[in-house]
Amino acid sequence: MIKQILIGIFIILIVLVCTVLIRTFISNNKVTSHEAKPLQLEGEFGKELMRFSGGIAIPTVSNRNYEAMDFEPFIRFGEYLEEAYPLIFRKLQHHRVNKYGIVLRWQGSNSSLKPLLFLSHYDVVPPGEDTDETQRKHLTDTTGVFQVADTPLPALDSVTATWKYSPFSGAVTDGRIYGRGTLDMKNLLFSLLEASDKLIEENFTPARDIYFAFGFDEEVGGLQGAAKIARYFKEKGLQFEAVYDEGGVVAAAGTAGIMQDVALIGVAEKGKSSLEITVRGQGGHSSMPPRHTALGDAARIIEQLENNQMKATLIRPVQDFLQNVSGGMPFTTRMAIANQWLLKPLLIRGLAKDPVTNAMVRTTTAVTMAKGSDAANVLPSTAEVVVNFRILPGNTVEEVRKHVENQCEGYQVSIRSLGDAEPTLVSPTDSKGYEQLVKAIREVYPEALITPYLTMGATDARKYDNLSKNVYRFMPVLLTTADQGTIHNTNEFITVDNYKRMIYFYYTFIRNFD
Repeated sequence: MIKQILIGIFIILIVLVCTVLIRTFISNNKVTSHEAKPLQLEGEFGKELMRFSGGIAIPTVSNRNYEAMDFEPFIRFGEYLEEAYPLIFRKLQHHRVNKYGIVLRWQGSNSSLKPLLFLSHYDVVPPGEDTDETQRKHLTDTTGVFQVADTPLPALDSVTATWKYSPFSGAVTDGRIYGRGTLDMKNLLFSLLEASDKLIEENFTPARDIYFAFGFDEEVGGLQGAAKIARYFKEKGLQFEAVYDEGGVVAAAGTAGIMQDVALIGVAEKGKSSLEITVRGQGGHSSMPPRHTALGDAARIIEQLENNQMKATLIRPVQDFLQNVSGGMPFTTRMAIANQWLLKPLLIRGLAKDPVTNAMVRTTTAVTMAKGSDAANVLPSTAEVVVNFRILPGNTVEEVRKHVENQCEGYQVSIRSLGDAEPTLVSPTDSKGYEQLVKAIREVYPEALITPYLTMGATDARKYDNLSKNVYRFMPVLLTTADQGTIHNTNEFITVDNYKRMIYFYYTFIRNFD
């Protein structure tokens, strides 16, 4: 009897192992490619680079204190676009929202079709540390716009502490364009305009209306720019077939251990909540302290929050992402992804060990600020701790607050919100807007895997959730991990080839959408 039971268990184990291995091998474990027209990048490309470089040279730095923003560069930037693209501003209807938000409408031939909306923003973050004058001399051609470095710039393999060229130079050298905004996000704005300009020159008319909306405060929340543009569209009764913004890129092979280029289409964004926890205790002189001070209790609360984080789970965009990129992953990881019916807990546990993948599977907890007393010999009567949560779709701001309240139980605390935003809706992958985006990506990046993705950061796109159920976040640039490291950092740059591909991408996308 016992022998028969053992034989039965052995047979079950053999079947189980075979099932796991077969599912792993028949899963998406091969590099895929798509037939596509070769991308042509020939030509001097001078006019397009000059216009882009001139836009980088205008220091449109946004500020969280709206009253403290210097709006002169923003006015100048709007005027510059009209001067640089006279054909667009003659052909397209144009409008300002809240004075600095730029809205363009390209009227289509079929008013029964829902319009498309392309987003970008032209504000940038502060440049940080600048270079010495001797390190950032430039020559300017007769246009007064196109900046060319006076000495060759060596290739940068990593971010350096200082700018090699002035952050608002638009220096073009060594196959790169340098300056604040070259990757975030004036490149998107100018590539949209360049593609549209070429199509207008060819007398192309889209089937449906196409709108462009360029915000001016995305880097500080978008409340005066994108939020008010979205309200303007809503008041006009507009609903869009699809909305396109930043939020995903083509990650170069080798990123996160995936040995193939991967085009990441953001179909949702995480939410956020910053909570200030004030812990009360006994104040006074430090010579006779109580057993636990307010700051000590705050430390214990921090420990509780870090050790008892919100539950990890696999939401649909992340499941799709893992399935689509599994072919470029190690065998054991591929096995766990292909056999979630059996190994899902192990898969989630493994993903939660790495900060990058942990952010994909849970609402993250980050203790970012803490304060006690103002002197070494003074007991704080209160201690403040600020915790920033990035909320996974499926969780809510209210659930985060209740989680914090549970971790603070037994302590004298008050909790105050410093700013909340719910996660966005998850956009479908079976819509025309998604399918046409995939076709355009295959045209420009035929060897890349293409997958939906959960965007970790916040973009202007979240303001448009009520104007379309199809909101997609993708910027058609091929970036290595080192390239991405220059965003919001010194020596931000985009390669000339990447910028060319962006223009070609939007030219193809707009022309072929219908």
